[in-house]
Amino acid sequence: MRLWRRVTSHRYSGSTMLFIDNGGSHDASYNLALEEYCLVNVPIDEDYLLFYVNAPAIIIGKHQNTAEEINADYVQEKGIQVVRRISGGGAVYHDLGNLNFSFIRKYDKAKFNNYAAFTRPVVEALNELGVPAELSGRNDILVEGRKVSGNAQAVRGDRMFSHGTLLFRSRMEDVVGALKPKPGKLQSKGIQSVRSRVANIGEYLPDAVDMEHFRAALLKHLFPQPGAVPTYRPSEADLNKVRELADAKYRSWDWNYGRSPAFNLQRVQRFAIGEVDARLFVEKGVVKEARFYGDFFSSRDIGELERAITGIRYQPKELLHAMQQARAEEFLDGVGAEELVKLVY
Repeated sequence: MRLWRRVTSHRYSGSTMLFIDNGGSHDASYNLALEEYCLVNVPIDEDYLLFYVNAPAIIIGKHQNTAEEINADYVQEKGIQVVRRISGGGAVYHDLGNLNFSFIRKYDKAKFNNYAAFTRPVVEALNELGVPAELSGRNDILVEGRKVSGNAQAVRGDRMFSHGTLLFRSRMEDVVGALKPKPGKLQSKGIQSVRSRVANIGEYLPDAVDMEHFRAALLKHLFPQPGAVPTYRPSEADLNKVRELADAKYRSWDWNYGRSPAFNLQRVQRFAIGEVDARLFVEKGVVKEARFYGDFFSSRDIGELERAITGIRYQPKELLHAMQQARAEEFLDGVGAEELVKLVY
């Protein structure tokens, strides 16, 4: 049975390209699952384009350390989703003001790591709208020296995708706040993000141009011939498989946090009872070793607290529960579990 129902076809830049409808979902876990499922399963005799817009989320690169990339307090306070993707590169912030695009095609060695082959039509579309966008470096799109798009790629067998962000009218305070890790010494083998000056494409467009107008304008450029945009729509059976993948992988702690590279963390803070120097070794998202040093006085053996959080997932709720169970306030004379979690996470 053919995976997708073909509505019509279209020729673009010398090859057939079809648009994949994501059904209007704003769920980052679902959309990344849909992207991976399409990469592996669509008939690869044609090229595909997928658009999706996510509710607030941080999308972590495949080889990154999640703890190293996010401001955990800010993310928790704002209810921002954290999801790891299957492509490399740095962490990016998504919200309803950010349009994501993904070109899916048969693997071509000449096109892998050749981002211009995929970003050029996007840049041309922006230029057509009056936005002075240009390619920069290996995989960025800039407008007047500020980044509006970052791109990454992934390969699965004889297939590949090249996907990227388009900051349209994102909340810049959240872009900065969510991607500003907590200060402190954290050493890992993860690939750290390089922060760039960023801008919204919407700054260069009339206020009346909203996301729907922007999306439609890009589609019109990418599919210029008259008539409906040629589209593939998933069957209900396919959608069920996408949902299963979203639940099993993209909503799982193991994928989003546990796959982070091992790291050593050191954070120091002065409390009323003295300075506390916390040092953790975390591997596969689990605290493997914990040590507390400092000039504080303790009425209980601090080793009991260290053992209490060893073997615990490096997650605020689980650390808090373990510290509360161990009665953390008795170790550091009044410094409670909540304060200690803020120190180590």
